[in-house]
Amino acid sequence: MKKRLMFLALAAIGLASCNGGFKKGEGGLLYNIITDKSGPAIQPGDFVSLNLTLKTDADSVVGSTYENGMPFMQPIQKPQTKGDVISGIELLSEGDSAIIKVNIDTLTKGHPRPPGLKGKYQVYVIKVEKVISKGNLSDQVFQGRVQAYVKSVVDVIKTQEPIKLAKYIADNKLNVTKTDSGLYYQITKQGTGIKPADGDTVVVNYTLRLVSGKVLETSVKSDALKFKLPINPMNPYKPIRFAIGQKGMIKGWDQGMRLLGKGSEAKLLIPSSLAYGEQGAGQIQPFTSLIFDIELVDVVHPNPNAPKPVAPSLQQMLSHPQPVKK
Repeated sequence: MKKRLMFLALAAIGLASCNGGFKKGEGGLLYNIITDKSGPAIQPGDFVSLNLTLKTDADSVVGSTYENGMPFMQPIQKPQTKGDVISGIELLSEGDSAIIKVNIDTLTKGHPRPPGLKGKYQVYVIKVEKVISKGNLSDQVFQGRVQAYVKSVVDVIKTQEPIKLAKYIADNKLNVTKTDSGLYYQITKQGTGIKPADGDTVVVNYTLRLVSGKVLETSVKSDALKFKLPINPMNPYKPIRFAIGQKGMIKGWDQGMRLLGKGSEAKLLIPSSLAYGEQGAGQIQPFTSLIFDIELVDVVHPNPNAPKPVAPSLQQMLSHPQPVKK
């Protein structure tokens, strides 16, 4: 019996060595627990808060909660497929950190692999920040604890927003002007044309990034290539048009355009109070400052006989269907 146990132990060590220190789970899942706090494992229904970075096999970052400034926070559901990332998260407890490799072929079995999704694994680097166990708690008590925790996280993010924005300005040595509303701007090329007023339609090229430096979206194809954004065949990559003083565009854009003449290029640094505030939108988390590099291509006066243009919301600008980022 002892010989058999020793053989099994050696076999397990050999398997871990073959997988570079990773243990094997169901559905081709590989996992390596870096920090083990030895607490109770996460169960379906438990609320979790975790930071994660999603990478490719080639160690290229696809996305990260650290870039967005907000941890992933929600109750854990039962795994949809054996070997998905939830299967790996259920092996962890509060305070743990781990690397989880999800076999792409297992997840896409019976379905065509999405375009641009290459390699054998999706790699998740995970740090479990908080677990609120559902257990036998009533829904009211459980939700109360969850809401209190989420509020504490959001309050910290709210406090950090102006600090992060000031750091971005200092780190990038920007010579910005601050308006009474809190908008920061720097004109990098002074246009010679007229400034837009209420009712005028502006034609604008833009590139949007966060204070982390992550570029989210652009209307300029050369910028999409430069910052290695996925090229979206549905995106025409041309200037957007919207009417000044009309509903639909965030306040920071409407205010910023009024400061520029046709042909101007500028950087707008828009605090969340002039963007999406405490709610966020799409990829934009609550209390997130937005950084825009813009070019005011044209200013078009209204035709009194033409229908009024409808401003695209920034959320619509960011909602183009996109392939998985390489």
